[in-house]
Amino acid sequence: MHTVAVLALDQVIPFDLSTPIEVFARTRLPDGRPGYQLRVCAERDEIDAGVFTLRAPWKLEGLKDADTIVVPGIADPTAPLPPAVCDALRSAAASGTRIASLCVGTFPLAATGLLDGLRVTTHWRAADLLAALYPNVTVDADVLYVDNGQFLTSAGAAAGMDLCLHMIRRDYGSAVAADAARLSVMPLEREGGQAQFIVHDHAPAPQQGTELETLLAWLRENLARDLTLADIAAQGGTSTRTLIRRFRHQTGTTPLQWLHRARIRQAQHLLEITDHSVERIGQQVGFGSSATFRDRFKRTTGVSPQTYRRTFTGKDPAVRVQGRRPARGRTAT
Repeated sequence: MHTVAVLALDQVIPFDLSTPIEVFARTRLPDGRPGYQLRVCAERDEIDAGVFTLRAPWKLEGLKDADTIVVPGIADPTAPLPPAVCDALRSAAASGTRIASLCVGTFPLAATGLLDGLRVTTHWRAADLLAALYPNVTVDADVLYVDNGQFLTSAGAAAGMDLCLHMIRRDYGSAVAADAARLSVMPLEREGGQAQFIVHDHAPAPQQGTELETLLAWLRENLARDLTLADIAAQGGTSTRTLIRRFRHQTGTTPLQWLHRARIRQAQHLLEITDHSVERIGQQVGFGSSATFRDRFKRTTGVSPQTYRRTFTGKDPAVRVQGRRPARGRTAT
């Protein structure tokens, strides 16, 4: 039987700890046998899990002969990794054990050096910090999980379930994984990546008092206009070359890229709070055609405007009634 060892570090996030336990423990093979044996392992007798104290039945020795090790997230992802835990993970990796991290569990796994040179992911809010602390890894904040073969990483919260289901499919095939997904009330595959859950703020704002402040405020008020680079430069009273240079220096992006991100953020807001059609919202935020709007929205968020609306409001545009809001439906999270 395939053995999964869940590593409980100090300050472990209870949701991340329970996710692999629940998903793998419910997995059944076609003949009814359990697909996995579960272990919860820890360095010490007692582990601080925030709202409760955990007593793990297995010590670090339980990692040695496990087929898969799962590293859940911890409340402070920058906390130093205990040397004994680091050695145990490296030793397991050297013997070929599959190691997966959930959410910010990517941080302690990255601290071992095992992820150097690999593409990884983590919760989108922690992606920049992960990239800064571990420059030898390539952080992709737009996906739900990354499978590098032996090492796998997932984004935050429910994305840990996506990764567990993916590993079940690798181990036992789609039929077993689909059954595990049904028991978890989860789709086997979710559309899009975690980009759809990222709040796409207006592009990074410059520091207060800088020369772009007034221009950015004007752009926010004129998102619906068909603006060119020359229009923006004229409003700013400068040349296009100088405008591009100032934007790069003060916001880290170009004027048109900033404008596109601002438009998509406003579109997300309108999709969440109004019943306006996708075509109307595209026009409201300055896209000349609905096709262009849909394409730009999906490239930015990873999903279509319709899917985004269903995910974040529970509204189905197909059942919209004139003058009334549609009844809320159930959406997978």
